[in-house]
Amino acid sequence: MQPKIENIKIFLIKNYKWIVLFICIISLLFLIEDVMDEDIMIFDEKGYYIVQKYLISDTMTPFARCITNFANMYWLIGMSVLLFIIIKNKKTSILFFINLVLSALTNFILKQIIQRPRPIEHRIIDEKGYSLPSGHSMVSMAFYGFLIFFIYKNIKNKYIKIALITLLSILIISIGISRIYLGVHYTSDVLAGFLVAISYLIIFIHAINN
Repeated sequence: MQPKIENIKIFLIKNYKWIVLFICIISLLFLIEDVMDEDIMIFDEKGYYIVQKYLISDTMTPFARCITNFANMYWLIGMSVLLFIIIKNKKTSILFFINLVLSALTNFILKQIIQRPRPIEHRIIDEKGYSLPSGHSMVSMAFYGFLIFFIYKNIKNKYIKIALITLLSILIISIGISRIYLGVHYTSDVLAGFLVAISYLIIFIHAINN
């Protein structure tokens, strides 16, 4: 019995990224099916209710407007240029541009396929285009997630590494919440954006490392 358990542990450790990929894709497919059947609306309403109850205020609105801009395409292009200047290995720095283009293109294609209208009931800002998956949530997870991977691999100081990864993780989650807060996305749009981005990142990182 013990050898079998050890073999299972070894298998899980060795293939954890593909297991995560499988879980994300299956979860995404179920989510999209529920969106198409409009079974997800109760979940979306509860998600907005939580944000409305605990977060929405005159003080938080400027903060939400600010945070959401960290996934603005102009900002991310600027970040890519900055990383290109800072990172000595130019082949690696170019990957940030490629990652940004691929993730944005993937989001555009998925939106055109699914064509879910945006919510209109609680708009704080105006936004055009389709709703699922959330572009800001997906592209921020893809861009900053890849930056987290780069930091994890290249920064030696443990405390700086942990601090930067923690800050970027909080930023990603905050961007997703800001999209619900500002009334331009359903909760399921944000969740779908994260699921697609995690799946994409696993494949992208695997591809560049092989």
